Amino acid sequence: MLKAIFTWWNGATLGSLLDIYRRGVFVGADEAGNRYFEERRPSLEGRKRRYVIYDGVSEASRVPPDWHAWVHYTSDAPPTLEPLKRQKWERPHLPNMTGTIYAYRPKGSLFRGGERARATSDYEAWSPGEKP
Repeated sequence: MLKAIFTWWNGATLGSLLDIYRRGVFVGADEAGNRYFEERRPSLEGRKRRYVIYDGVSEASRVPPDWHAWVHYTSDAPPTLEPLKRQKWERPHLPNMTGTIYAYRPKGSLFRGGERARATSDYEAWSPGEKP
C-alpha cells in the first residue's frame, strides 16, 4: 500500500490511479499486463488524453509497437479494435534490457567475464624507467 502511495516507478501512484479511474475509460491491455485508458471527454487541445498504467516498473520501452502508436495518436483505433498487421519477418517485441542481466555484452566485455584481445598493432607500452 505504501508503495502505491509514494512511488511512481512501480506502476502508478494512488493519486494517479484515482484520477485515471475517475476521468478515463478502460480501453485494453497488452501481453505484459500494462493497462490502457482514454479520457471520457476531450481536453482543451480537442483530443482525448491516453494513459498507460504499467504492470510493474514504469519503463516506456515495455509498451509494444501497436499500443505505442495508439498512445501517441499515430493510430486512431486501439489495437483491441484494429490490430497492427504483423509481417512474417518481424520479431516479437522486447523491452530495453540495458542495466539488466539480459543486456547485450559483446566479446571482451568485462561484464561477460572474458579477456580483451591483445593489440595486434605496433604499439609498445612505455614504462617510466626507460629512456625515449
